[in-house]
Amino acid sequence: MSDPVAPAPVPSADEAAALAADAVELCSRLIRFDTSNFGGGESRGERACAEWVAEQLTDAGLKPVVLESAPGRASTVVRIPGEDPTAPALLVHGHLDVVPAEPSDWASYPFSGEVRDGAVWGRGALDMKDMDAMMLAFVRHLARTGQRPPRDLVFAFVADEEDTGEYGARFLVEQHPDLFEGVNAAISESGGHSVHLPGGGRLYPIAAGERGSAWMTVTARGTAGHGSRGNDDNALVKLAAAIGRFDAHEWPVRLVPVVEALLDGLSRHLGVDIDPTDLSALGAAADLVSGTLANSVNPTMLRAGYKHNVIPSEASAALDGRLLPGTATEFFATVDALLGPDLTRTGDFQAPVSADHTTADFAAMAAALRAHDPEALVLPYCMTGGTDAKAFATLGIPGFGFVPGRTPADFDAWQYVHGVDEHVLTDSLGFGASVLTTYLMTHPRAFA
Repeated sequence: MSDPVAPAPVPSADEAAALAADAVELCSRLIRFDTSNFGGGESRGERACAEWVAEQLTDAGLKPVVLESAPGRASTVVRIPGEDPTAPALLVHGHLDVVPAEPSDWASYPFSGEVRDGAVWGRGALDMKDMDAMMLAFVRHLARTGQRPPRDLVFAFVADEEDTGEYGARFLVEQHPDLFEGVNAAISESGGHSVHLPGGGRLYPIAAGERGSAWMTVTARGTAGHGSRGNDDNALVKLAAAIGRFDAHEWPVRLVPVVEALLDGLSRHLGVDIDPTDLSALGAAADLVSGTLANSVNPTMLRAGYKHNVIPSEASAALDGRLLPGTATEFFATVDALLGPDLTRTGDFQAPVSADHTTADFAAMAAALRAHDPEALVLPYCMTGGTDAKAFATLGIPGFGFVPGRTPADFDAWQYVHGVDEHVLTDSLGFGASVLTTYLMTHPRAFA
């Protein structure tokens, strides 16, 4: 058996200040790259941003590679050698693309990266150029101090997360799996950020599961005809009826293990028995639970017809389905029953994923948070949506959501993620960079 090792120490005051300054500067600079992802293969700025990231890594003495999956769609990957070549490597991945922003809706230009009022402002500040900046700040920390991490770290700055990942993480795992050789765990969005509990406690939830995504196009077919005449085989009517069935359906509660672990931990901390049908005792933490108690399907787009006086022979709708780990068979059986015999479906399916929250890596993340906030309550949770963790899971790499940050109770990050006037607090960036550094400099054997 290997000798035990100590967790990494907290960065000194000077080191923490340097990490914070770097994180703020780098986040601002990253935001100034307009890397809007419009979906369907249309994006801008990813290649330029990936090349700039590669320059920062090269300046720190590393040897990154920039990989282009299609013209302009690029990701940057680098391996940072660790002290212990026998230790499994860790993947840290962040996406460089962002959802679009309409400048007229914002108080300031969404790609300004302006630093004011104790925050860095712009699209991607919270999703997820803040983490990209903390990753680069850590690299600068290594170059400045001459330190090496205890194990190999693979840093991936990827394209296309805000769509399907086809031009980013999926491309990397399918075409360049060798880059991730020896990796046995990964971290990325979303988790590790403070959530304020009733009574003043601070919960730092770490994602250890994600609902799967089923982006389906459902199609109804009927008989075309004149709009002035009756039609008992109207495709639009069939489609509308199916959408109504989805809207009326009540998906049953399914308590998967990671959600049970979160509820059990909150029950112990708050000293109350929590009924999944009444989450009022959880305060702000209720949002971590409510979206992961059941599967869901939401209509998001409709398409039919080409003229007022023509009944079309075909009508289709886009459905966004989300399903919990272990429920795929039940989910698709229910979807097909609600569609009925007259509708067909096609689409893209990414299976739900989960990771073991009893591992040494989870313990090391929790310890890093408590080293910087002794009152931190750290528990696993399941994400309602999905990330690039699904792509890396196909290589057998379990993923955790861990982007550490600490904000006051009146700062609602979810108000700004994909929203207007997105910004990240500079104090939170500094806190996160120090926590991330403590974790990345901890050998997992310290908690084995």
